Amino acid sequence: MEYVCSDCPRKCGVKRDDNGPGGFCASPASARVARAAPHFGEEPCISGTRGAGTIFFTGCNLRCVFCQNREISRGGEGRAVSRDALRGMMLRLRDEGVHCIDLVTPTHFLRAVREALDGLALGIPVVWNSSGYESVEALRSLEGLVQVYLPDYKYSDASLAKRYSAAPDYPQVAAAAIREMFRQTGPYRLDGDGLLVSGVLIRHLILPGEIENSMGAIDFAAESFPRGSVLFSLMSQYTPIEGLGRFPSLCRRVDAEENEHLIRYMRSCGLTEGYWQETASATEEQIPAFDGTGVEPPSD
Repeated sequence: MEYVCSDCPRKCGVKRDDNGPGGFCASPASARVARAAPHFGEEPCISGTRGAGTIFFTGCNLRCVFCQNREISRGGEGRAVSRDALRGMMLRLRDEGVHCIDLVTPTHFLRAVREALDGLALGIPVVWNSSGYESVEALRSLEGLVQVYLPDYKYSDASLAKRYSAAPDYPQVAAAAIREMFRQTGPYRLDGDGLLVSGVLIRHLILPGEIENSMGAIDFAAESFPRGSVLFSLMSQYTPIEGLGRFPSLCRRVDAEENEHLIRYMRSCGLTEGYWQETASATEEQIPAFDGTGVEPPSD
């Protein structure tokens, strides 16, 4: 596979091939995967009792300075997989009994993932689990292939988006992307077991000291969609990583007062269908080992 890439909002315009990393995402053209296994760290309507069939892709087109998955988001881990190998992983996970196929950070491998999904009858939902920093045009090419969208809405504050992710246009770009996701799926639907069958679940990670940013994210979700039509997940699990000396405000966890304030604000805005976390959830226990588990070698 070889192409000039303009798939994400950065529109790098670099040639993507399999001879080396390319573009802001530092990724080749063919997909690279670090882990493909059941995972229980998503929201209950995604993980259920048997786990989500999670495929962790390496590289990222956002690359936040505070990323807890930086081991793979910087593109240094993982194994190249062909279309058939990627399809095989999805089918194997389905046969193991997972509730869904959860594609984590797939945006920069849009073309490879789309090819793998095309014509594939899984019988369980496909979840597009992303940073939210995506182009509407790219998302439209996934219509009919993805049943559940699980985007972040990280920043309502453009200055934070610039400082931490070099993406000052993030607020408006992610807002447009999430509206397109909703256009495709419509209001969320749960099955009889409380599992998400289709729809949009918007996530927002609270950053320490950035109450206004979080309130803006809540406002976006509350004002952009009919009440009760999307799920919202307010996460207080932020955990400082090493190497954040240039960003002292990121070197602590979210405190209980900040968290409680935002939970109350979320409720007051009518976002009562979804999830929130206690500050005790800020641990590294839910970060899996990116050791190649379940990753099959190329077959063509």
